Amino acid sequence: MKLEQFTLARQIDMVFRKIKDELSHVNSGTVFVHIRNNEIGKFGIKHLPFESSEGVLPAPSNAGLTELQFQTFRQMAIESLKRKKSWTHGEIMFDFTVRKNVISISIMFESNYNMATFARTI
Repeated sequence: MKLEQFTLARQIDMVFRKIKDELSHVNSGTVFVHIRNNEIGKFGIKHLPFESSEGVLPAPSNAGLTELQFQTFRQMAIESLKRKKSWTHGEIMFDFTVRKNVISISIMFESNYNMATFARTI
């Protein structure tokens, strides 16, 4: 089945289900998706798993998103698409952090245009 048969919202849902395990090990970062012709091509998570203090790395931690935090994050990502109209190329970045067991999320849309395609329409 080709990706183009799925809505962008369904593709976002698929992305979050694919990265669910990785999100269960991080408590902050950025989930990114690259979109071209309404299809997600590349996606992933950017995060800094280590913060040192006075040159000392902390002990490894398995703390990450809980199931409820994951579901909240996934739903907000899907709902955010309703706020962007007529958009087919670009990137979406979902910044997240957990503080005091509460997830905070901010979303940034980036539109991309191809000048070669634009020049042909003039």
